[in-house]
Amino acid sequence: MTEDEAIATLHSIRRSIDNIDAALVHLLAERFKFTQQVGALKAEHGLPPADPAREREQIQRLRTLAEESHLDPEFAEKWFNFVVAEVIHHHIEAAGQRGGPGEQGQGASSSRSASNDSGALGSAAPADSSARATR
Repeated sequence: MTEDEAIATLHSIRRSIDNIDAALVHLLAERFKFTQQVGALKAEHGLPPADPAREREQIQRLRTLAEESHLDPEFAEKWFNFVVAEVIHHHIEAAGQRGGPGEQGQGASSSRSASNDSGALGSAAPADSSARATR
């Protein structure tokens, strides 16, 4: 393969990556439309913004899917925790806007850090496996 052919192939692969990135953004937007509905329902009925049992089930499900897809399960868990932290932040805001129980007067910036134990993408995975197993 010549250098020109390699560069052409590189550009083609990058266009495919760009298309996948665009699809991921659109899928995340769709996902957040549904999680906004969940947040509104939770706020309306005074339900807690976080559901740790469901989060644990989803983490296990996504880790299994990641392994089956030859994707690092740690990465899948970090991604999920990052998304869940943002979703819970939105749920807390929705509860505050509706005057939900226990959320009045709490600012968005303070609620984000205390919204759940999932952490951000860069720090979602616990330092050791024993902590991971208890989440």
